[in-house]
Amino acid sequence: MNNNAYQTQRRAPNKKLIGGVALACVIVIAAAILYGTCTSIVPTGYTGILTTFGRVADYTLDAGFHLKSPFQKVTLMDNREQKNSFKTEAFSSDIQQVNIVGSINYNINKTTAMNLFKDVGTGYFNTLVSPRLLENMKAVFSKYTAEELISSRDQLSIQTREVLSSEMSRYGINIISVSIEDIDFADAFTDAVEAKQVAQQSKLKAEIEQEQATMEAQQAAARKKIAAEAEANVQKINADAAAYAIRAEAEAKAEANKQIAESVTEDLIRYNEVSQWNGQLPTYVAGEGAQTMPILNMGN
Repeated sequence: MNNNAYQTQRRAPNKKLIGGVALACVIVIAAAILYGTCTSIVPTGYTGILTTFGRVADYTLDAGFHLKSPFQKVTLMDNREQKNSFKTEAFSSDIQQVNIVGSINYNINKTTAMNLFKDVGTGYFNTLVSPRLLENMKAVFSKYTAEELISSRDQLSIQTREVLSSEMSRYGINIISVSIEDIDFADAFTDAVEAKQVAQQSKLKAEIEQEQATMEAQQAAARKKIAAEAEANVQKINADAAAYAIRAEAEAKAEANKQIAESVTEDLIRYNEVSQWNGQLPTYVAGEGAQTMPILNMGN
């Protein structure tokens, strides 16, 4: 066998091997293309929007593995709760400019996400939510004076959310919360508010001090009145006691005199006269007409 025949026999297997490898590569590439165009994976927290030649299907794809035709496309829409911050300006009812910093939390209804995609698209926040949020917030702020805005932050947030939520619900967008994190006014207004607060605090302090002084004076007057009443009661008690003692003594004397008078009889009087007579007759005795007559001494 010559060299040319040997080389021809050696090349034949190499061509078959190369052809087999090339075919395998074509099959793998075709399978990869087929897999990529006929399957779709929707991650957790997302909703798949299926379109066929640009036409949106009337259903959505849940999270997971899905088969589709090569002519169909799956667009992912995030249905998790999302948060966006915002800054804007508004005016109060008394024409004071207000700088607002806040945030909004929202999500989309995954069962109607295809309608939102068809009507607005994936950029629905910047196209729809944000403009309506800022417009409604300015409308709400315009109902309050600048001073009322300072103490009404929670109420402003609630009212803005309620108005925005009613508008967004028809698009399948759920407004979870609107938070107003900071309200800033012009320096002149802020200084005026601080000055007013200082004045109110000073006035309140003066009123408290005045009330305290008045209360202390009233308490002192009440203590004096109580002391005077107590002293008067003591004097009355002493006077009543003295009067009672005098009355008791007088009653006792009267009772004694009464008893003495009741005990004096005619015989007792005569007895006392006789027992106390010294045996001498009086020199004169009173008679009628205030005349006195001498008494003769019969013993001499």
